[in-house]
Amino acid sequence: MAQDMTIGFIGVGFMGHGMARNLIKGGYPMWVKGNRNRKPIESLIANGAQEAATPRAMAQHCDIIHLCLSNSPQVEAVIRGDDGILAGARDGLIVIDTTTADPTSTAVLADELAAKGVTFVDAPLGRTPKEAEAGTLDAMVGCDAATFAMIKPVLDCWAGNITHVGDTGSGHKMKLLMNFISMGYAALYAEATVLGASVGLPPAKVREVIGSSRLSNGFFDTFMTYAVDRDREVHKFTIENASKDLRYVNAMAAEAGMVNIMAGAAKHYFTHVEALGQGGDYVPMLIDHVARMNGMDMEVEAAKGRD
Repeated sequence: MAQDMTIGFIGVGFMGHGMARNLIKGGYPMWVKGNRNRKPIESLIANGAQEAATPRAMAQHCDIIHLCLSNSPQVEAVIRGDDGILAGARDGLIVIDTTTADPTSTAVLADELAAKGVTFVDAPLGRTPKEAEAGTLDAMVGCDAATFAMIKPVLDCWAGNITHVGDTGSGHKMKLLMNFISMGYAALYAEATVLGASVGLPPAKVREVIGSSRLSNGFFDTFMTYAVDRDREVHKFTIENASKDLRYVNAMAAEAGMVNIMAGAAKHYFTHVEALGQGGDYVPMLIDHVARMNGMDMEVEAAKGRD
């Protein structure tokens, strides 16, 4: 059954494609706008979506627009551009930004949109493209209570775990805490596993011992699936995006006047890989770079004791 709100979606990449597809399955009329990769756009059009030429045109047709982009500068461009959302904004429009973004930028954009009668909601995501396709993502939502009640049925189409964490901006702050923990784990697991290999403990043995202890968690399982089994597709989140998130974490800490030694240390592993031109690698591949810095081939080490 068709729903009474028209939904727009800008950014149908690894995460956005599944989210948009689940909104279509939920019965919502859908407008989409992608980037260079036509494959997800054509897939969604085949499922009933219409393609918008510009964010401005989308704002003119839609009641709610989702953004699922890589960073705050991209969000700012989509909203403020000559053919951006602000140019086509009308009273009552809701913009749901699922990007992992800079909360300072979020606050400024929320004010600019409010001046045009537009409500800005931050609803960044947890989990992976697999859960995006399944419609079981985590969402941490920042907005007022009335808006949350209005958009909850929409969020239910693509999220299985939805938490209203506070007013606009609080979702992005919470997501930065989450990504600080997860990328901190990645740096810790990479360094610990390479250290283990350096002293004669192969990655497979590290996974066996830690994975069966109270130190285990879902991120450890995913990370070690690459580290040991070399499954490149297990966590499709780039080091470039992780590095951006850690920069935002450190900026948030600086604005709060907080000493944040661990976030600063984690950031350096990711910026090092970016400096080598390998920012497109996925997060678990950080272990390969840490290994190379220590004169080790993780491909060789991963094979030891794996079978």
